[in-house]
Amino acid sequence: MALCITSRENSAIKYACKVRDDAAFRRAEGVFFAEGVRLCEELARAFRPYKVYYLDSKKPCAEALGGEACEISMPVAQKLAGTQTPQGLFALFPYPSSDMQAFCGSGRYLCLERVQDPSNLGALLRSAAAFGFDAVALSPGCADAFSQKALRASMGAAGKVPVVSVPDFPGFLRGLRAKGCTVYAAALQNSLALAKAKPARNGLAVVIGNEGNGLSPEAIAAADMAVRIPMTDAVESLNAAVAGSILLWHFRGVEA
Repeated sequence: MALCITSRENSAIKYACKVRDDAAFRRAEGVFFAEGVRLCEELARAFRPYKVYYLDSKKPCAEALGGEACEISMPVAQKLAGTQTPQGLFALFPYPSSDMQAFCGSGRYLCLERVQDPSNLGALLRSAAAFGFDAVALSPGCADAFSQKALRASMGAAGKVPVVSVPDFPGFLRGLRAKGCTVYAAALQNSLALAKAKPARNGLAVVIGNEGNGLSPEAIAAADMAVRIPMTDAVESLNAAVAGSILLWHFRGVEA
């Protein structure tokens, strides 16, 4: 019978907490952390977990995920969760490798520039998966798609759509255009109302900017055209996740 981990100072538990909290450590180790039955089940459809920690009540769920499973005590679960009411199931998954081949030019792509709020980023990943987009590109300065907040907001979408970090964001957009992809930047100046922007027959990319400042001039210049969402004067702007989701729906790759 496998032993139950009861010490909050156990080296494996300390390692899992560091993976949970440290983005640079996650990337260096090639591992990310997830909590909760539904989220872990969704992620397990794409990644086989390295390690699963569970409270006794979640044992069947843990065994169904695959990977090495280990029972833990409630105090250990509270440390892993960082709360007094943990969900009782935790897993370490392999960090997906960046695959630039996902951006062949003929698909639908979401490109995010300096989207710093992990909840916004996660929600946009979820919308990208829902509306048939093939891959997501992140500029420097974006939130980590595999942080706890982003993973919860995406509900496992990071396992359904390739997510790639690109060091030269404007150059990446120009590269997509060179492959025949039409690039639409969400911006106000010199923009076309969204209803008049017809989805390209070939590949297309939707570019969303920072929550407070929008897209950089360099990113806008790298696009084929700027598009805007017409609104009343009642509000100045939309949340990045809301605005981005409207654009993704408009340029969706699925039909009713």
